[in-house]
Amino acid sequence: MIPSSFPPKEEIARLTARMLLEIKAVHFNAETPFTLASGLPSPTYIDCRKLISFPRIRSTLMDFLAVTVMRDAGFEAFDNVAGGETAGIPFAALVAERLALPMTYVRKKPKGYGRNARIEGVMAEGDRVLLIEDLTTDGGSKLSFVDAIRETGATCAHTAVIFYYGIFPETVPKLAEHGVALHYLCTWWDVLAEARASGAFDAATLTEVEAFLNDPRAWQAARTKG
Repeated sequence: MIPSSFPPKEEIARLTARMLLEIKAVHFNAETPFTLASGLPSPTYIDCRKLISFPRIRSTLMDFLAVTVMRDAGFEAFDNVAGGETAGIPFAALVAERLALPMTYVRKKPKGYGRNARIEGVMAEGDRVLLIEDLTTDGGSKLSFVDAIRETGATCAHTAVIFYYGIFPETVPKLAEHGVALHYLCTWWDVLAEARASGAFDAATLTEVEAFLNDPRAWQAARTKG
């Protein structure tokens, strides 16, 4: 069902952060930092994949994502919704249902047999495709998915995520240089504000997290010196 309620962006951000905290998808640990895919340390980690196991929260966030895309990109802006392998696939299916559009998904690399395809499902030349993923950090992984979509003759000028780190200034320009606009529900700053308001973590942890968010590269460099 196509959502017809459009809460203010600020309220969407606050409620999204609250839901992520409620299901314990947010992890803060300054004493024993997490290791990111880049190999660098971080006092923050978020697991948006947990959302698929919470129907009420999942449904609300997918409504939020659908209305955000319609409000920001247009009500008739897309012909197809594509999910990035693997985390984006369930969310793409749920958003496609709400927008009454066909759904496809994009593999990280060709599967190596059969058609050796990266696109699964039906994507036609000229289709305007919305790429869905769970989150983005610096936007790098999105570009490979976008290129695979464009290789079919379709276009992809928009990507939407539940969570955007919001701390690396190069992310939005990098995507924009590739002709892609980013849409998202909340950032680490929204989560930090809600964590403070709800008392979800102790003050010392939140202070260290804020230091990381203000200058992540310096925080990481200080903890990776040999």
